[in-house]
Amino acid sequence: MRVLLVEDDDRVADALLPALTRRGLAVSRLACGAGVLDRVEEVDVVLLDLGLPDVDGFWLCRQIREHSDVAIIVVSARGEVDDRILGLRAGADDYMVKPYDVDELVARVQAVRRRQGEHQPKPPERAGVVELSDVRVDLDRHEVTVGGEPVALSRKEFGVLALVAAAKGAVRTREQILTEVWGHSGAAESRSLDVHVATLRTKLGRPTLVETVRGVGYRLAADQGEA
Repeated sequence: MRVLLVEDDDRVADALLPALTRRGLAVSRLACGAGVLDRVEEVDVVLLDLGLPDVDGFWLCRQIREHSDVAIIVVSARGEVDDRILGLRAGADDYMVKPYDVDELVARVQAVRRRQGEHQPKPPERAGVVELSDVRVDLDRHEVTVGGEPVALSRKEFGVLALVAAAKGAVRTREQILTEVWGHSGAAESRSLDVHVATLRTKLGRPTLVETVRGVGYRLAADQGEA
């Protein structure tokens, strides 16, 4: 399991990194908030300290949640009830107060990953490969390439693209996408869908591939033919 530790205290990090590694976790560390959003798609769990030197921890938690469905565990010395509530409302899956037992932390890491696995996006009904110009979407293997080069997508990003690609030009409504990929629809999920679509366009380098049908949903752009 891949873990990103966001912790500014070198003493804490120096003690925690080898302890987690000995327990079978692949751990990387950042000492500040800068760069975290660029790394979240590479890991399964983020261990997030709130007292960072460059950004507010609660703000960073919200930013991570808006951009990714990665599991987040806040690990902080702030132990007041209000802080724990703010952390969970900001998008954290769990909240631990320092000092803590490392074995309990590992158990919680495993628990949030287990819960996350139980709520994976449903695979699209249609399987196979959809090719759109130089974009290739393998619905069975959950792989995407552009010009032959692989593109790393989060689970939700792939889920959105797969549903739209499998429709082959037909409109997928927002309600359909939210129900299939998020499991339910609401204002927060709807905003998250918009963020995921914008990120998809950027990652694919094809800003016109996924077209917005205002007030309805999304479809493949009319000028994107199958290869």
